[in-house]
Amino acid sequence: MILAVVLSALVLFGWSWATERYFPQPKPRVVAAAAPGAATSAAAGAAPVAAGAVPGAGGPVVAAPGGIRDRAAVLAETPRIAVTTPRLAGSINLTGARIDDLVMTTQRETIAKDSPPVRLFTPSGSEGAYFAQFGWTGTGAPPADALWTASGTRLTPQSPVTLRWTSPTAAVFEIVLAVDDGYLFTATQRVSNPGSAPLSVRPWGLVSRTGEGKEKDASNLHVGPLGVVGGRLKDSEVGYGKLRDDGAQSFPTTGGWLGQTDKYWLAALIPDQKTPVVARFAAASGDRFQTDYLSDPVAVAAGGSATTTAHLFAGAKEVRLLDRYKASLDIPLFDRAISWGWFWFIAQPIFHLLDWLFRLTGNFGVAIIGLTIAVKALMFPVAAKQYSSMARMRVVQPKMKEIQDRYKDDKQKQQTEMMALYKKEKVNPVAGCLPVFLQIPIFYALYKTLLVSTEMRHQPFILWIHDLSAPDPVTPVNLFGLLPFQPPHVLALGVLPILLGITMWLQQKLSPTVPDPVQAQVFKLMPWVFMFIMAPFAAGLQLYWTVNNLLSIAQQWLMLRRHPMPATPAVVK
Repeated sequence: MILAVVLSALVLFGWSWATERYFPQPKPRVVAAAAPGAATSAAAGAAPVAAGAVPGAGGPVVAAPGGIRDRAAVLAETPRIAVTTPRLAGSINLTGARIDDLVMTTQRETIAKDSPPVRLFTPSGSEGAYFAQFGWTGTGAPPADALWTASGTRLTPQSPVTLRWTSPTAAVFEIVLAVDDGYLFTATQRVSNPGSAPLSVRPWGLVSRTGEGKEKDASNLHVGPLGVVGGRLKDSEVGYGKLRDDGAQSFPTTGGWLGQTDKYWLAALIPDQKTPVVARFAAASGDRFQTDYLSDPVAVAAGGSATTTAHLFAGAKEVRLLDRYKASLDIPLFDRAISWGWFWFIAQPIFHLLDWLFRLTGNFGVAIIGLTIAVKALMFPVAAKQYSSMARMRVVQPKMKEIQDRYKDDKQKQQTEMMALYKKEKVNPVAGCLPVFLQIPIFYALYKTLLVSTEMRHQPFILWIHDLSAPDPVTPVNLFGLLPFQPPHVLALGVLPILLGITMWLQQKLSPTVPDPVQAQVFKLMPWVFMFIMAPFAAGLQLYWTVNNLLSIAQQWLMLRRHPMPATPAVVK
């Protein structure tokens, strides 16, 4: 059973690592571009995906002018208003009213002191175009490349900006953009109709992206289009590969959200939660992907007006902010924008405990040690029963060996006698498995927390550990960096993985010997196998396992004092 648990853990953590490094990935199939204005989904009036396409009936397609060019040159070509918040900086393009230039000022590309801030949005026409846009479709609605006028020159949390466009029929379209101190934009769309004839328009929003970004979608991490429609989370079924192979997917929904995600960053559209919309996920040629929604028609009577409100989340997936927006806007499953995985119901409490310990201690490494101690203390009663059972197993081991020798040619009789011995001596041979089973979801939850939580990204510990979410960077293979070469990935054993293997070996030395010689050999190899397996994982995970091993050694030493080894082997009669 223990071997099955170990193999399950190997599959759980090792498969995605192995496939990414040793198995070639199929090349993506290129989807031919649809003709401008042709429908590509079930959404009524939906237009094809393109750099700047809008989901409006017959809406124009705005192509990237002049091919790929330098971002600074592209930004200088269009009139803009600045965006300045405690967490964001950039600009909004008045041509198309696009939010297409954003960097996260509190997030850095690397741990280097001079590292530039992480860029989220970049304008169409530059490499890796990525932007969001709001608008309308219908007769007299602004085209996708309309030139808007702005009421101010800078968007800040204290100063919203109104964008205005007037149609040839004198209808006035306004987008009032506001931003908070986090990553949330609010777009209030107003239509005023001073004419004598009624208007019918449909509000929409989109997030468009060229390319898949740096991270790749995997079994343990979803990267790409995602959303919640109809109360259900859509992730892998609307992933990059699915959209390329199966075409656009549309879902009618009231409430929910949709967008595109990286490991740590998210751009998500949040329509009015009480308004029916059609949500769409699509791909097109040129490695382009788009998520958009199209609202039901809004009738604007002559002399009347209509207002709708939507939101855009554009930034880092910080847990506290996602929870805040989920509660304040009543957004279903918005916290699941973070790829917590199968054990999300354990991973989220583990993160909150870690975050609380971090705020208490000021160091995530110390917080991980505190978490390890808390988990060990919580499981101490179970561990005490485990060690008590192990002590009884040590007493009956000579009897077990005698039964194995006596019935070595009759396995069925051997098993029958073994079970009778367990019952007589009141020992449970699998009692030691329970703590292992209980810790697997906790270990996996911590693994996911280190893998996907923005709060853990680039967090230092002490000495040479400058990033707990990255592998241990120091290895004795090149004499801790003194030799001028970088060892192969599989041999780059950091100090923490080596300590993990040594402490695992010491822990085994305090455990009773396994009677089966084959199992005994497997268990002897396990510490050194796991030392190599854990080397590529986050240093925080290695720290947790190493500290857990040290605490287990201390527990075993304490329990051996309570239940000492028998002075002489039990007499077999």
